[in-house]
Amino acid sequence: MSHPNQSYDIVVVGAGHAGCEAAIAGARMGLRTALVTLKKELIAQMSCNPAVGGIAKGHLVREIDALGGIMGEVTDAVGIQFRLLNTSRGPAVWSPRAQCDKSQYRVKMREVLESQPGLEIIEAEVAGMVVEEGQDPSPRRTQRDAEEDQETLLERQNNTAEGGCATGSVCGITLRDGSEIRAKAVIITTGTFLNGLIHCGEKTYPAGRSGEAPAVMLGESLKQLGLRGTRLKTGTPPRLDGRTIEWKKFQVQPGDSDPTPFSFRTKKISQTQVPCYIATTTEETRRLIAENVHRSPMYSGQIKSVGPRYCPSIEDKIVKFPDKLTHQLFLEPEGLHTHEVYVNGMSTSLPVDVQEAMIKSIPGLENAVMLRPGYAIEYDAIDAQELDRTLAVKKFDGLYLAGQINGTSGYEEAACQGLMAGINAALKIKGESPLVLDRTEAYIAILIDDLISKGTNEPYRMFTSRAEFRLHLRIDNADRRLTPYGRRIGLIDDAAWHDFIAKQERAEKMVALLEKTRVSSTSVLPAELHAKVGEVVGSTYAQLLKRPEVVIEDFVSVLREMAGEFFERRSVEPQRTQRDAKEKRVSGVGECIDPTPPLRGHAQDDNANGVPAVTAEGGCATRSSVAAYDFSPEAHLRVSDLAASDEELPSVLPAFAVSREAGATTAEGPFDFAQGRLCATRVSKKGLSAEVRNELKSVETEVKFAGYLQQQQRAIDRLKKAEQRTIPEWFDYSTVSGLSREMNEKLTRVRPRTIGHALGIPGVTPAAVSLINIFIEIQGKRHRAVSSF
Repeated sequence: MSHPNQSYDIVVVGAGHAGCEAAIAGARMGLRTALVTLKKELIAQMSCNPAVGGIAKGHLVREIDALGGIMGEVTDAVGIQFRLLNTSRGPAVWSPRAQCDKSQYRVKMREVLESQPGLEIIEAEVAGMVVEEGQDPSPRRTQRDAEEDQETLLERQNNTAEGGCATGSVCGITLRDGSEIRAKAVIITTGTFLNGLIHCGEKTYPAGRSGEAPAVMLGESLKQLGLRGTRLKTGTPPRLDGRTIEWKKFQVQPGDSDPTPFSFRTKKISQTQVPCYIATTTEETRRLIAENVHRSPMYSGQIKSVGPRYCPSIEDKIVKFPDKLTHQLFLEPEGLHTHEVYVNGMSTSLPVDVQEAMIKSIPGLENAVMLRPGYAIEYDAIDAQELDRTLAVKKFDGLYLAGQINGTSGYEEAACQGLMAGINAALKIKGESPLVLDRTEAYIAILIDDLISKGTNEPYRMFTSRAEFRLHLRIDNADRRLTPYGRRIGLIDDAAWHDFIAKQERAEKMVALLEKTRVSSTSVLPAELHAKVGEVVGSTYAQLLKRPEVVIEDFVSVLREMAGEFFERRSVEPQRTQRDAKEKRVSGVGECIDPTPPLRGHAQDDNANGVPAVTAEGGCATRSSVAAYDFSPEAHLRVSDLAASDEELPSVLPAFAVSREAGATTAEGPFDFAQGRLCATRVSKKGLSAEVRNELKSVETEVKFAGYLQQQQRAIDRLKKAEQRTIPEWFDYSTVSGLSREMNEKLTRVRPRTIGHALGIPGVTPAAVSLINIFIEIQGKRHRAVSSF
């Protein structure tokens, strides 16, 4: 397709998770934006596990949402199992995860993009970039802008001193047909497509994903720009046909009965929820892999690049942990209307025949049919040290990189980079100061800071352990930390901002109430609370809440009487028309509607078969007819709704559907369908909706950990004060013992003005900066002594 004389403010190349966030950010900030992709049908394709979130990754999605991104809202709209992970530990590491309907995720994301004013999706192959020497296509920054953002400007000066000054401007892209699309900023988000090469046993073939062509011309074009590159590897497991799996042989892994949404704008999850299943490898599995590991491209020398250390292949697990006889696997549905089942934990690039034998060695999978084998893929990435903190390439104005091209792994890591690249490209075009977050403000900032200052020699994955102040960077307060930024740049609309302000006011009033209300001699404490604390006349509720055995749910009955308004929530629209869906954001009114489409030709009577569903009050109502849904092989995952009754399971369900007689178990024991049935949204204990419960838990954290939070805040303040400390012009780096020669030369050449600026120089470690901070005092005494003569 030719696009003669087309021009945009921003062009985004690649419509994966990074590209979608970058494009929507640019368009919502008022700039004319184009999103270029090879196939519109594969926008936001979940090429590996169709799941969002997980440990620390869930934090990233919450932060994306708090800034005004869309990943959280889309996940809430199509999630089919939600779990809040790490709840047995402290709230700093709680993290949401959702299994998504793979096809519905693509459909919903495309719907959001296509309904966004100012955003055009172009189906084409990008061959290269339009580069002009010595011309900046963006408006010049004013003196006031420069004063407001001295750190970013100084960093660019430092880059110049290191030989990294801009050598030209990227002013657009060229397509395979030879046409050009001009733009003031170009954002590259190509995922694994740059010179992608797939490995499956001894076989290799070029591909960006299985069945899709790689981006060879664009990869060569980036190399010609002189950017330092690297070669990385990732992989995926086989997919199975759910109709051929003996489900009753596996443990059931249900999701949360009252799901925690990702988006702060989602008030409840309404669509069908399903469980996953837990499997275990056997000694036979281990033997097969050990005997054939030499045929794995990773161990034969066929693959030379580095894979993700924290997501090892099954052959890696066998080789590196020879004393572990079995390994856990998770059978996860790829959607409500597909037969495919994802075997989480079995990422592999072994030959197809070995993969088939491995699968059949697992009890319950003896007759399983493999629909697609697992494979490994090698791809080109750019050294992220080529970028500044806005994710702009230092050598070329107008060029931004985001996602796996920067060396990260995972949808969430990609999406947050896409959002920040889109925001900063838009701000630069507008002539405004960039949005550069601090490590103490967001996991997003930690990821970007790690990448641009240290680089990575393996696919980078986010962990909570990377955060120095993770008690401050929780999932529940991501909106308090970042939504004001989203509002300032134009990504948080009036309705969302009003809800945010109201939420903060409710929390402040609740904390104040807990701190000032004391237990009197006439107070009647709830029985559960009284059993935990005994006689506590004179204590405030806040003091009681600080006790480790006390949780805020213990106060619910009392709080309802004292602060009933906290528990009141505005009603949400029960349905939305197709026109409404196009005009509003995914959850503009706070509700995600079940995306499961009915089958044609079936009755639509809601009460046809009396299938239990859950009402807003937590009881069971009737949902659409069983026959109104396409019961694919994953229909057994919904059977718990039916098994709770004494009626026989309808014949429309698959033969392998789990029933009470099948003896299905969970990790905690037998699966109680009567109590654990997975209807739609259920309310939690004490009659709390997920929205109210989550706000209460946030209040509990602020009260229970107030001392620790204050201590961390003081540490943050000291760190920021130290970062602002000026490094004197007379400071001699050569006298600082402990600095490497390379670091000494770099600091002497760049001459950073402050400790914070020194930390921003690639290759300068926090330990080195600590030494500089100490030697400023030592050299200062000598300098003053010399000056006094």
